[in-house]
This record gives sequence, C-alpha cells and structure tokens, in this order.
Amino acid sequence: MKAYVSVFKLRLFHGMQYRAAALAGIATQFFWGFIIIMVYEAFYSQGSIDAPISLDELISYIWLQQAFLAFIILWFRDNELFQLITTGNIAYELCRPSGIYGLWYAKLLAQRLASALLRSMPIIAVALFLPQPYQLLPPSDLSTFLLFAMTLLLGLLIMVALSMLMYISVFVTLSPSGSLLMFAVLGEFLAGMVIPVPLMPIWLQNIVNLLPFRYSADFPFRVYSGHIPYNDALTGILIQLAWLAALIGIGWFAMAKALRRVVVQGG
Repeated sequence: MKAYVSVFKLRLFHGMQYRAAALAGIATQFFWGFIIIMVYEAFYSQGSIDAPISLDELISYIWLQQAFLAFIILWFRDNELFQLITTGNIAYELCRPSGIYGLWYAKLLAQRLASALLRSMPIIAVALFLPQPYQLLPPSDLSTFLLFAMTLLLGLLIMVALSMLMYISVFVTLSPSGSLLMFAVLGEFLAGMVIPVPLMPIWLQNIVNLLPFRYSADFPFRVYSGHIPYNDALTGILIQLAWLAALIGIGWFAMAKALRRVVVQGG
C-alpha cells in the first residue's frame, strides 16, 4: 500500500507543475461551455419543448462537465503506459515488488486529480458569477453538495477503473490508438457527455442506465443540480460502489491473465 501511495503523491505533484497547460485548458473549456450553452438556449427558447430537464439544470450540467473534464474523459491517456506495453518494457514493471494494477491505478488517479485541481476551481469560480442564462447555480443545500462530492469522487474511481480496462486491452490489440478510440467514443456517449442522458430517447436511457459509464459523469452532475432526488442519489451511490468493485475485480483478473501470456523479446 505504501508503494501505491508514493506513486500517487509523485504523480500528483508532477501533474500540478503544468500550469501553462492548465490555463490553455481553462480557456478552451470556457469556449466550448459557452458554445454548448448557446446551442441549448436556442432550442429551449422555442418554448414548445417539453424538456425532461430544465435549462438551469442543463447549464449546471455543462459547466460541471467542463470543470471536471479530467475526471470524466476516457481519452485522458498516459502514453508512457502505452509504450511500456507495445515496446516490451513492461518487463521492468514486472520486476517491481508491487502489483502492476495497483501502481498503474494510483498513477492514473493522480494524473486526473492533478489536472482537475488546476482547472476546476477557476472555471467554477467564474461560472458562479456569470450573468443569466450562463450562470452556474450553487447547490440547493449542504446535503446536496456533500452528495455531489461523494458521487463525483466515486465517479472518478469508476472512470479510472474503466481506463485500466482500456490499457489492459492493448495487451491484446497492441494498438493504443484503436483501443483509445473504441473506449473513448463509446464510453463518452454512454456517459452523457455528448447528449445529456435525460435528453436521450427512453429506449436508449434504459440501456445507458444498465452500464457503468453514466455513473462517472451524468449521475453526479444531476445530483448537484437537484434533478436526481435525495433518495435516488443514495441508491445511485450503492450502485456506484457495486460497479467500482466489479470493475476493479474484472480489471485485476484481466491484468493477471494478460501478464501470464505476455511475451517480451530478447529476455
């Protein structure tokens, strides 16, 4: 466990040094946030739309999506891990006394957390004071905020577990770009990052609700806005915990199986 904590701390402090990249990311996310809000505002201004989510809730959804983008995107990658797998340098990782799954999980978690810490607070601070209709509304009460924080943290852990499956798949495909494209396109759509889940057709919502992706993004953001009631949020947290345990278990098993079949040339 000490090794995992050490890797987490080193990666976290290392990631916090990229302030210039964070500033560029903040500007980009503000740009896209305004563009997306203006598109939805145009649709909602027609007045004849019976929307399953209000415009204010949707705007909060969008700003939180932009602020915590590093928590919820599947294309957030570590090229070093891809190179370890494809070049055969994974042999050096196998010499470590600690398990590879735990070390890689801690590394990916720290990278996402460092990126979000640099970007999220400035975006939220500005969005809270924007004029209507672009303003990010604060949560209705303290209990809602605490539920949001808990669901967001669990969502981050779920997303890292999903990312681990993507890296493990490269042991089979030997194509980082192929695995990344497959996971990113499918996962981000099912997480509600392209179209918010409440705006999807009912038949598609039924499919999305059975999968873990929405619990990393859609679920915590709708808890924040109050679109998901308190009791439903508590039930959702239990589902998040179940998915987290299942994904880590599947990942650990898949990693062990992949390492038993790995072939390193020249060894």
